[in-house]
Amino acid sequence: MQSEANEWMQRILEPPAIEGPILSITEFGAVGDGKHLNTDAFRKAIESCASRGGGTVVVPEGNWYTGPIHFKSHVRLHLERGAMVSFSTQPNDYLPLVFTRWEGVECYNYSALIYAIDCHHVALTGEGTLNGNGSAWWGWKQTQKMAAEKLYNSEADGIAVEDRRFGIEHGLRPGFVEFVHCTNVRIEGIHILNGPQWTIHPIYCQHVLIREVHVKTEGPNTDGLNPDSCSDVVIEDCVFETGDDCIAINSGMNEDGWRTNRPSERILIRNCHMKEGHGGVVIGSAMSGGVRNIVVQNCHITGGERGIRMKSIRGRGGIVENALFENIIMENLRNEAIVIDMFYASSTISPRFTTPPKFINITIRNVQCDGAEIGVALRGLPELPLENITLENIRICSKVGMTVDRVEGLTLRDFTVL
Repeated sequence: MQSEANEWMQRILEPPAIEGPILSITEFGAVGDGKHLNTDAFRKAIESCASRGGGTVVVPEGNWYTGPIHFKSHVRLHLERGAMVSFSTQPNDYLPLVFTRWEGVECYNYSALIYAIDCHHVALTGEGTLNGNGSAWWGWKQTQKMAAEKLYNSEADGIAVEDRRFGIEHGLRPGFVEFVHCTNVRIEGIHILNGPQWTIHPIYCQHVLIREVHVKTEGPNTDGLNPDSCSDVVIEDCVFETGDDCIAINSGMNEDGWRTNRPSERILIRNCHMKEGHGGVVIGSAMSGGVRNIVVQNCHITGGERGIRMKSIRGRGGIVENALFENIIMENLRNEAIVIDMFYASSTISPRFTTPPKFINITIRNVQCDGAEIGVALRGLPELPLENITLENIRICSKVGMTVDRVEGLTLRDFTVL
């Protein structure tokens, strides 16, 4: 698996350069006082670069208040040191509706704060900060329940994607950074604070590099990074402190994930630090399109609820296969250090069907954990147990050692729980 990763990741680590003019948003009337709405200035700067075949839009030092920023191909948005891009909390600023995938189901909803669709060679870089002002949106967790249930059931109810329209009266929280159907995506260096919901969410993307990004957010469902039906992804040297999972790999929810049938695959995660979160590195629970060929290396997970977390539930279907976790250090976890659980209890609604998910060929090795409630918890389904799980060179200090239920082909080598 590692040799295969070496073949494709080199292309991602050396993405094609974005050439063209370098334009400051101040050239288009932007005012960095934290009050003036600069949506038009960002739009004009990006369109000007795109009209010349591509280029870089520079955000200088200052507090730049704006509505949504929409990318075009061959454009880089670069935040200089001291630049703060702060986003509007007015829902109408994020109209008209755009195509997205909301928690694993395709629909039309409010635009993400930063959004791109059908673009290639795009980059978001710099030493500045993006502030999503997420606390204004977090209360929607309660008020959007009926809309979320309607969306989750839309495929089973035969509602076409173009008719799944949410916003205005039936709004769902927008994402923060969403790239949809894009190739050659680079996000590097920036700090991201407090988005409305999921923070970095590439959807149906290929050749994605995410490097030296810092995410800090506190609200409900504010995952740090969610590769969603993406392929050829490298995530390295990042820091996450989140209100939900730090990195969660997804591929669609239930029937809608089966319909699109697009896996997340060939994803490398390395040298990342997860300071807080429901899970450090996570696969699922929305994995209905499949997840395969995942490598996680040299990560440090501290102070969260769980370390290595794989989760699903009856009704998801799909398969997770060929995942390698190695050289992981974990400390002071409040729940499990390692958990693979097919009875995930936090799904927004129960699936209509009982199609079981399959998890097979999972290797976890060279792991050290100092402090957890439970060392290892493995729980498969009666009708479809977990299969071929290898735990090798594991050292865990926890209150409870290991629980195993319905696993076929469990291999333990040099495994110690204190």
